[in-house]
Amino acid sequence: MKKRMYKIMALAMTAAMVVPMAAQTTAFAADDKEITYWNIAVESPDKDIVTAAVDKFNKETESGYTVNQVAIQNDTYKEKLVIAMSSGECPDMYSSWSGGPMYEYIDSGFAQPIDDLLDQSDVKDKLLDAAIEQGSYNGHVYAIPYLNVSLAGIFYNKDMFEQYGLEEPKTLADLENICATLKRKTELHLFALANGSKWTGSMYFMSLAARYGGLEPFQNAVAGTGKFTDDCFIKAGEKIQEWVNNGYFPDGVNSLSEDDGQAKQLMYQETAGMLLCGSWYTGTFQTDSEEFYQKIGWFPFPAIDDSDADPTIQIGTVGDQFISFNCEGDKLAAAFECATDHLSDEVADITYSNNKIVPVKDAGDHISDPVVKEIFDAAQEASSIQLWYDQYLPTSVATAHLDGLQGSIWSDKDSSGSTGRNAESNGRIFKYQI
Repeated sequence: MKKRMYKIMALAMTAAMVVPMAAQTTAFAADDKEITYWNIAVESPDKDIVTAAVDKFNKETESGYTVNQVAIQNDTYKEKLVIAMSSGECPDMYSSWSGGPMYEYIDSGFAQPIDDLLDQSDVKDKLLDAAIEQGSYNGHVYAIPYLNVSLAGIFYNKDMFEQYGLEEPKTLADLENICATLKRKTELHLFALANGSKWTGSMYFMSLAARYGGLEPFQNAVAGTGKFTDDCFIKAGEKIQEWVNNGYFPDGVNSLSEDDGQAKQLMYQETAGMLLCGSWYTGTFQTDSEEFYQKIGWFPFPAIDDSDADPTIQIGTVGDQFISFNCEGDKLAAAFECATDHLSDEVADITYSNNKIVPVKDAGDHISDPVVKEIFDAAQEASSIQLWYDQYLPTSVATAHLDGLQGSIWSDKDSSGSTGRNAESNGRIFKYQI
């Protein structure tokens, strides 16, 4: 049912996109001096950061407006936001991701340009240029980035590595040797993964594809000059299936929920030694257990020996979350003020204290944690940072991407040792997405 609902929502947004903008009417909420703000900050530390920004605005603003924030679980957020838009209940300001979905919201009339407000604000000079770029579309700025510079990378248990004489891998072959050693000497799930959320498994696919082929195959496929049947995508799918067959992941991986914390629990219980996910996990680990966090190390996804792809390429986002605005006039100015409070010094201090990287130019001056420093250095050294596929692609395509991966590559292995449909069939799924 949920899979069907995703497809219905994607089709609804696609249909809305082909209606001429002149035929659409953006219905702004009545100006009752209350600003409704939707976000996904359900748990700390994100909840603490957003709450601090909203409290600062409500206490200090001279606009006469009050912000009422509504936090919604990540996995259902996009669906609920689209439903709200289609029913005329879109919030005045809302947090979302850059890329395809944001562009659809803009084209459908549910986000307003903020170029003039940004030009009049000191925030423009503070933000990283790449962060402003990810909040822009067709030459205009539509969203304020905040929360974190996030990269996909591998967290690992340092005590476990030390116990078995393991070192951070430089190449994929090194990583597979680590997996072989742990598999031989322990009964661990090597990678903690909860793929009921689908986007978590996509991180493996994106990382492998970038290491096999760089970014050009993905960019060409999106532009229509290439296909998702390029060798780098086929190899990525085949490698994941090989790891599934080798028992690197938990049983029933597609039924485990990231939102319910089932991946991190495998790390805490020390029944898994590594976790590939976004670097926001530094704050999650530290908030849940400072003692456990001291056991955590991090490394970027390793290079592949026989690949010409640039190994400094990273997958991630320069902002993590972006605030868009569905209001106008004085209410828009007030909502923009609240958004910029997310980047204020006092809120930034909370963000840094939770091992997150504010997307501003002087972030390096505020980082002391060695794990966060490694992540920041990887971001600084990256030749490119590719936005997550499910955020970059249009909603309907992103949904097909996630459903296709979960349903084929990540399916449990059958009695013959294979994983149902092979990677090439998954490539054919992608072929019809663009």
